[in-house]
Amino acid sequence: MSDAQYFRLSAEAVAPLKHALPTVATQTVEAITQGVPAYAEAFSGPLGPQIEKAVRAALGTFLNLVSRPARAAAGSPLTPALEAAYALGRGEARNGRSLDALLGAYRLGARVAWRELAAISVRGGEDSVTIAHFAELVFAYIDELSAASVAGHADELATSGRARRRHLERLAQVLLAGEPEHVATAATAAAERAEWAPPQTLTAVLVPEPAARAALELLDARTLQAAEGGPEETSVLLVPDAHGVSRTHLMRLLAGRGAIVGPARPWLRVRESLARAVRTARFAPGDGAAAVDTEDHLVALVLGADPQALADLREKALAPLAGERAPTAAKLAETLRGWLLHHGRRDEVAAALFVHPQTVRYRMTRVRELYGDRLRDPQWLLLLTVALA
Repeated sequence: MSDAQYFRLSAEAVAPLKHALPTVATQTVEAITQGVPAYAEAFSGPLGPQIEKAVRAALGTFLNLVSRPARAAAGSPLTPALEAAYALGRGEARNGRSLDALLGAYRLGARVAWRELAAISVRGGEDSVTIAHFAELVFAYIDELSAASVAGHADELATSGRARRRHLERLAQVLLAGEPEHVATAATAAAERAEWAPPQTLTAVLVPEPAARAALELLDARTLQAAEGGPEETSVLLVPDAHGVSRTHLMRLLAGRGAIVGPARPWLRVRESLARAVRTARFAPGDGAAAVDTEDHLVALVLGADPQALADLREKALAPLAGERAPTAAKLAETLRGWLLHHGRRDEVAAALFVHPQTVRYRMTRVRELYGDRLRDPQWLLLLTVALA
């Protein structure tokens, strides 16, 4: 409601109301102190006189508004009151409080102020129609102040929320930018700016971008999201304190979301967790019902650390089979692998290869002919195990 829409009271009707403002303001503050516990301490402490002055100013603004001549000079007396109410809402948000107490104080203050001002008007001989209009104006005024405070509260939350999100994004970038000894100072400072308490560990999780928001809603509220660092079309989440028994819970939460979960690492070393998750994603993409646990792929990760070295090792380990025809060499290598994994137990090897035990015996006879004493050499057995793993 603009000030042009306010019902006008005569100067004679308003004069006794203005005169009683200090008393009405005091009674209003006392009622709020008793009726809204959240403000009891502030109103009764050193801020009490300032708050009472602010209440008196708000009531004075209202009386100036309803007694303002219809053709008064430009500039609404309502504007300062709305700006103050807006600032009050922002202040409540900055202090981490909801608007419940403030809006309750507005409602209670309006009732008390109306009761006292109406009593004065009645004693002054105002008619019932005027007093009824006056009541409408009081509560319309309070509604406008309340709306301004709501807007201020919402704007402050939005502004502070955006700022904190930027700080959290910056923190994630710093953590993934370099080695722990180089990022410690910057990461600690970034955590302080973001009001983020460092956890004991962080675990890097890769999730497809479409699933990132849903995953975040399930995870610890301190989870960070990095803008980059993973494969294309993948989001990087850094989950706090998901080590030990908590890891099982994390894996369960991420089931069916195409996630790849790196190892838990001290929070300043989370880059190591991300690096392992990224390497695992190359051969075990997270597209099944269960989340991919990088701890289940340690052998493959080790073997894939140096592909050329692994190729050279395999060439050396399988060199005795080089003279055989390709199909025969493949079957002999397969049988040798089963023999190593099952510690020479022929029936188990046969079951794993879906062949008859006699076939295993025949093939291993040929393998022993080709390898000779090397099958009794621990170093060669290690070489063959790694090459055929």
